[in-house]
Amino acid sequence: MTPEDLLTLLVGHRERLADGLPDAEDRQEVAAALRELHEAVTTGRSASPAVRRLRRALSALPPEHPVSEALRSRRYAADGAGDRPAPAPDAVGTVLNLLEARGPGTAPESGARKAVQPGPDPADLLAAARERLLSVPALSGPEHAQLLDSQGELPALIRLADPRPGASGSRCPRFQFLPGTLQPLAVVLRVNSLLRADVDPWGAADWWLGGNSWLHGVPADLLGTVPDEELEGAALELVESD
Repeated sequence: MTPEDLLTLLVGHRERLADGLPDAEDRQEVAAALRELHEAVTTGRSASPAVRRLRRALSALPPEHPVSEALRSRRYAADGAGDRPAPAPDAVGTVLNLLEARGPGTAPESGARKAVQPGPDPADLLAAARERLLSVPALSGPEHAQLLDSQGELPALIRLADPRPGASGSRCPRFQFLPGTLQPLAVVLRVNSLLRADVDPWGAADWWLGGNSWLHGVPADLLGTVPDEELEGAALELVESD
């Protein structure tokens, strides 16, 4: 499934897309991902990061939703490179307008189309998402220093730059370690490598700490309770391994 196919899928299920996202934050994240995708394709940049963000946002849909079922059954290309065309700006705009025009429980459109009101500022949504990720338990300063002394940088670990007043350095979420130790979990390192945590630590953290319909829970909360292979398989579904 190419990025264009993904948008076609969303248009085809437009009447149920908003209904599958009753939480306003989830709906806004899908809209923000679509805006990022629209900007990428209109400026000629790679669509890959925006499509990955959209795929993560769509994981908030319930597993029985037709979009979730289609995404589980077919892989799609995460970039517009080679013979896989990037989605057309008009297609992105169509899905975004349909999503923002209707909230959950809204009756299907009929007759004249209502004007779409501007959505939340993507910068505000990004700031709120980063604040949420920075609020999770993380290593203390001395623990982080001890980790660096004993194991080095370990690029596969998620480290989030903390810009908040009074903060220093970066935060290393604690879920990545064996409880009570500074020993990184092998499955976390493997999944983080798949998610390119060294390049996009925020995206990797969002995958671990957000709801995932394929896993029926939050991946970080499922560590040690579901097979490692299932976590890796869910990550592979996102990054599209050819």
